[in-house]
Amino acid sequence: MADPKDFTLFSGGAGGAESFFGEMAEKHGVNEVNYSFEGHQVARSRGERILTPEELERKDVSLTYVSKLLNRRFTNAPLMRSVLQTIMYMVDSGHEIFVVGTIQEDDTVKGGTGWGAEFAKICNKPLYVFGQKRDGWFQWDTDKWVDVKNPVITQRHFTGTGTRFLEDNGRKAIEELFQRSFG
Repeated sequence: MADPKDFTLFSGGAGGAESFFGEMAEKHGVNEVNYSFEGHQVARSRGERILTPEELERKDVSLTYVSKLLNRRFTNAPLMRSVLQTIMYMVDSGHEIFVVGTIQEDDTVKGGTGWGAEFAKICNKPLYVFGQKRDGWFQWDTDKWVDVKNPVITQRHFTGTGTRFLEDNGRKAIEELFQRSFG
């Protein structure tokens, strides 16, 4: 079994899946970095890392591009832009990405979380999504989702993110992921 103190969770500290990933990291002795920015409300501040405006600017992305990629419209509001930039830091930092949310019919993940999943695909990082509606884990395999049973955290730097609307099965999936990975 892996030594949890050698591992670091990269997340955002938002309510829902991210804060629960953080709770499980703390419970199991895993280090935690929560990226945020000035004025952003977080539910979890352990390991908080406030990104400067210059750092956020380095991760600027075309909202037109993101909207087209995810088949939905993202507002050009400064808050939304900063959230998407923060998600890029989270995905960049992890060598393995775990997401809890909803996989849609077009193979994207619902909400802002979807940008994290798409960015992980673009970066060719191992990507696992627990689909709350489908009640199971899926792994992105080149161009499609495949069922995966009982994934474990294998990379010392990993990302945990997801929906603010964490359901009981999503909470259980995160809890069991940490239990399988760290005992």
